[in-house]
Amino acid sequence: MNVETIINYINIYGYFVIFLFLLFGIIGIPAPEESLLFLIGVLSFHHQLSLGLAMLCSILGAFTGMLAAYSVGKFVGFPFIKKYGKYAGITNDRWEKVTGKYTTNVRKTILIGFYLPGIRQISPYFAGINNIPFRRFLVFSMIGTFLWTIPFIVGGYFAGKVFHINPDYVPYVGIAFFFLFSLYMIFKYIKGKRRNYLNRHTNKT
Repeated sequence: MNVETIINYINIYGYFVIFLFLLFGIIGIPAPEESLLFLIGVLSFHHQLSLGLAMLCSILGAFTGMLAAYSVGKFVGFPFIKKYGKYAGITNDRWEKVTGKYTTNVRKTILIGFYLPGIRQISPYFAGINNIPFRRFLVFSMIGTFLWTIPFIVGGYFAGKVFHINPDYVPYVGIAFFFLFSLYMIFKYIKGKRRNYLNRHTNKT
């Protein structure tokens, strides 16, 4: 879906489209979430969107998606996800990846999971299936929603202010952010592995 199509939808159906795109993206239906958030910032600077209203719709859409996915996981359960999850991008590999990490640190998985496509979609389902207390999930999901949506929108707003950004290139910005974040996570992983290796050898000596 290109930028012109997104803008056209917003012009026709209003801010509710932003809510739907973020909702769909969280529950697993393909949607250009990061690119959309950045585009909202750019368009807001050029007075094509209301920054406050667009930000509110984005937050509500993402947060509602988290709650909806959590509810499906909790009340419908793993057999349903296993059977139909592939239609929402929930593959076995992604599921196993979350399974290995989720219970170790629920808070970190929910918060950081927002920045990882695939994990972002599986995380709330997994929380529901594993009966993570709703109050805890609610708090971390709300914090994660703010930490994910607002920086992208604000980044787009100030980028539009400083640079002349062609909206057609906005989708690549989301890819660039994901690439940089992935490099950061890989760097942290390698650094942690190296520290553990050195600690083990230090203890042996």
